[in-house]
Amino acid sequence: MNFFEIVNAHLSELSPNEQKLFDYVVTNMGQIKNQSIREVASATFVSTATFLRFVKKIGFSGFSEFTTVIKFTLIDRQEAERTTPFVVQQKDYREEYLKNIGESIRVIQPDHLRQVVDRLAQHPDVFFFAKGVSKHAVAYIDYLYTMAGFKTHFPRDHDYRKQALTQVDNDALVFILTYKGSDGEMLDMMSQLVERPVRPLLVSITEPDNNTIQNLSDINFYIFTDGVTVNGTDISSRISTISVMELILYQYVEDYGGRDFHFQRQLES
Repeated sequence: MNFFEIVNAHLSELSPNEQKLFDYVVTNMGQIKNQSIREVASATFVSTATFLRFVKKIGFSGFSEFTTVIKFTLIDRQEAERTTPFVVQQKDYREEYLKNIGESIRVIQPDHLRQVVDRLAQHPDVFFFAKGVSKHAVAYIDYLYTMAGFKTHFPRDHDYRKQALTQVDNDALVFILTYKGSDGEMLDMMSQLVERPVRPLLVSITEPDNNTIQNLSDINFYIFTDGVTVNGTDISSRISTISVMELILYQYVEDYGGRDFHFQRQLES
């Protein structure tokens, strides 16, 4: 069984410290699968007893089952990456597609969502920085946030991004949307923002690994997707990116819509 299918029912029960342990596990599965409980506990600065209690709380009978399921989850993911989706049975790929979206939403930490929504409620300038496939997804996201009344900035090429960076003030909300957390241009931009004495809130959306962009961010949201390349071009789905950004906006509307504007849910006919 998939790791995330097991832990899903228990995520809402985790304390803030347990959420940090879960965050570490998600980003370091490849390393943890071959480690002892003592090594993992040491890496997370907790006792072995504490980590074992955490393992049981998220649905496993013990550390052995915990690492075994992680290994099978990684194997399944590698198999999915090696298989071109268009030669998989359609019903099978639909299931994987939905799982990716579900996992991206399930692992969101409530306090991180709350921090971003509360910053939006202050009506900051909102900056979206993205390239490649993510850039095309952000065009839609930029439309949504603009229609919700936010002052958004979405520079679409290198020169415009460089200029937009000079306009980011300390009260801004900055989203870095890139699946790979090692893009040189994005890392350079983030380094400049991080070095400021007072910096804007930096929110990144990246793949679930321990990447540099994630580590430079104040808040990181993980997205899961299957890598798809056709004719040498990356066309991997960014629906999980859109889902996370829609969730943030709709949570803001739910919490602050009555204050900021007349909000009604409408059903399309």
